[in-house]
Parts: sequence; structure tokens; C-alpha cells
Amino acid sequence: MTPLRPPLPPARGWPVVRLMASAGFRFALLFASLFAVAGLAFSGMLWWGTAGALDRQTDAAIRADSMALAERFRDGGRPGVVEAIAERIAVDAENDTLYLLTGRDGTRYAGNLNNAPQDLGVDSPWFTYPLLLDGVASEARLLRTTLPNGDIMLVGRDVGDKLELRALLTEAIIWSSAAAAVFALIGALLLRNSLEKRLLPTYATAAAIAAGDMSHRVPLSGRKDEFDRLAESMNTMLDRIAYLMEGVRGVSDAIAHDLRTPIARARAKLEYALNTHPGDGQSESDALRAAIEQGIADLDGITRIFQAVLRIAEAEAGSRRAAFAPLDLAPLLEDAADLYGASAEERGQQLQAAIEPALTMVGDRDLLLQAVANLLDNAVKFSPPEAVLRLEARREEGAIEISVIDAGPGLSAAERMRAGERFFRADGARTTPGSGLGLSLVRAVAGLHQGDLVLEDARPGQQPPGLKATLRLPG
Repeated sequence: MTPLRPPLPPARGWPVVRLMASAGFRFALLFASLFAVAGLAFSGMLWWGTAGALDRQTDAAIRADSMALAERFRDGGRPGVVEAIAERIAVDAENDTLYLLTGRDGTRYAGNLNNAPQDLGVDSPWFTYPLLLDGVASEARLLRTTLPNGDIMLVGRDVGDKLELRALLTEAIIWSSAAAAVFALIGALLLRNSLEKRLLPTYATAAAIAAGDMSHRVPLSGRKDEFDRLAESMNTMLDRIAYLMEGVRGVSDAIAHDLRTPIARARAKLEYALNTHPGDGQSESDALRAAIEQGIADLDGITRIFQAVLRIAEAEAGSRRAAFAPLDLAPLLEDAADLYGASAEERGQQLQAAIEPALTMVGDRDLLLQAVANLLDNAVKFSPPEAVLRLEARREEGAIEISVIDAGPGLSAAERMRAGERFFRADGARTTPGSGLGLSLVRAVAGLHQGDLVLEDARPGQQPPGLKATLRLPG
């Protein structure tokens, strides 16, 4: 057997190391990173929609003004351009338009720029130019245009205010991103603590189960959220494990108890035959033969018990699903009725069958036949002579119901709760031959086929009440 592994110890070391070792913190950090990426994308869109829009608007205004002045040159030549520039400067109340018209030799003809920039946009017609307006440093955005006569015209705008706005926007985005990162980190820590708090009862329960205490269960918060559903699934799993472990213990005790008697009886018979010497050779041979036959019969009974236990284990483990195939239960049930009808007649009983035709389903033919045979065998065994037994099979609401009704002592409510446990035998069945595995196999076969076994009184309120065992199978 593989030894149980002890639970992993909590992470140790620096707080950052412990945080990174937490799955909850890593998930929260991933969420925070996604939130930060979304925030950056939003900031980029905001930047493009504000500062970028201002730059595009400024360039569009400069380009339109430059084209208008070039058109004026075609109409009035250099004097027309000089006049137009003077008009524009005169009506500029905000003093943010910039003009300069120079000749090829650098002669200044018009404009409010005192000096032409050294770099007149050789590589590109667009360039920036530092300004000093009223003692305040600023910046100009300029467009260079060469007129047909060789004059150079510079048209621009003072973009100092826009640069300040862009700086404010950039600073706001940086601070907002920093605040978002801080809030995301705080949210990650809070989420991590919340997950850890919700998972702590689950961890405590798992640790207690690993330590051998099967009584612990994960408490429910009552919120019916994902953690409650996980807790319910774990509790159901633990209940199933506890049930199976109890069943294993019960099987071990029952095997030790029920097999001890036939083994001891077989040994006693053989020992008696060995120690008995009637004196007559023929009589001694007959006695030995009878003892050996009885011992073989007892050992065959033990073998049948082990085969039944193994078959139940196979059904409960689902290893027989590979043998599933389409089948019709009607002829199978008719064969079982014929076989056990003869057994019932030997005991003075009568077996009546009411089987609907075409009861098709998908399942294991051999196991289903064995399950029905166990129910019929119990009915014949526990019913008195001259009793009327019934085998009924019908399709009901999308399911196939196979009912075996007897006239025996029946089972009490407490016994019906335990019926199906391995080696369990009701008080009224202890004087009859059997191992207590019949209903266990029936219930296991029903579970393998995703069905159920229902036990109820055949004649409620009468004595004896009889037993109605109904095997419900998906059809």
C-alpha cells in the first residue's frame, strides 16, 4: 500500500515569498494585471482623443492658413501676401498666430517672428521652434512653404498652452495609473485574504481527514456560491468514502463470521471421517465419500460467496461497463420466469408473470439476469407453500420497472434501510440458507446501470406484508 503523504506545510520566508506562494494572490495579481492593462489602454485612447486631437487640430489650422496665403500670392504676388499677413496679425487677439515672409537672401518682408529659425525644415516642412514671448519661454509649431518666386513663408501657432495641457494630461495619466496599480494591489491582497478565509475550512477538513478523523465535514456558509457547491461536493464525497470504508469493515467482519462456520464444518466432517473407523472397509469408504462430498459442498458455498463479493465489487467499480450492449429484457425475463416457475412448483407455489414486450435498453445481459434471478430466488425462498408470486415488467415514464412480489414476512422500515449491505440478513432470514449478498448484488447492478432498487410492502397493513422489490432501469 502506498503511504499517505502528509499535507504540504505552509510557505515560509519573506512576506513577498509567502504572498507569491499563494494561489489566491497569484490569481488576484493576474486580475490586477488585466485591470492595469485595461487602464493603460483606456489612457492611451484618452491621450489619442485629447492631446492627439489638439495636435491634429493645430496642424490642420496651420495647413489651411498656409494654403490660403499661397492662394493670395497667386492673386496679388508678394504684396498681397504681405498685406494678408498684416491683416491676420492685426485681428489676432490671442496673439498665438505666427508668420514670417523672407526672400531668398533672407530679407524679412512681413511677420511677427523677429528672426528666422536656423533650420528651415530641410528634411521636413514641419518643425518646432522655441519662442520667448513676453519673457516667457514657449514653443511654436511651424510649416515652411516656398512660394513660386522663391520667397520662404513660415506659418505657425504658439502651442505653449497646448503643451502645458498635454503635460497636465500626462501627469494626470501617470498619477491615475499609479493609483490604479496601488488599488489593484490592494484588491489583490483583499481577494487573496478572502479566498484564503473561504478555503481555510476546506483545508482544515482535508487535514483532519488525512489525519484519520473521518467525522469532519466542510461547513457551509449558506450563500450557495461556488465555495458552498465545492463544500457540498466534498461532503458528499466524504460521506461516500465513509460509507465504503464502513462497508469494507462490515464485509471483513461478515466474511470472518460467515465463512468461519462452513470452513469449520467442512474441517469437522473431514476430521470425523478421518478418525472414524467403522471396521468394515465398504462402510468406511462410504463414510469418507459422504464426508468428502459434504466438505466439497461447503467449500463450493464458500467459493460462491467469494464470487458474489467479486461480482458486486466489479459492478460497484463500473468495470463491467465494457460489456454493455443493446438488449431486449422481455425474453430474458421470460426465461427467468420459466426457470424459477419450476422451482416455485416444487415448493407448491405459483409464479405468475406479466411482462410487456419490447423492453429494449443498453446494459450487461448477464448481470441483469443475475439480479432478476436473485430477486426471484428470494421470493421463492421466503414465501410459504401455496403462495402466489408475481414477476411484472413494464415501461413507465421513460424507465423500465421490474417488480418481484412475494408473500413472505417482508422487511421492516429499519431493515429496508440496511437491505443491500453486504452480508446483512434480516432477523426473519437467519434460519434460511444464504449469505446476505443477493440484494447487495441487485443494488450494485442497479447502480451500474444508473438505476435504483426500491423495496416496499407488497400488502401494506396485512400480515404477512410480503415484499415488493422493484428494479428501475433507464430505458
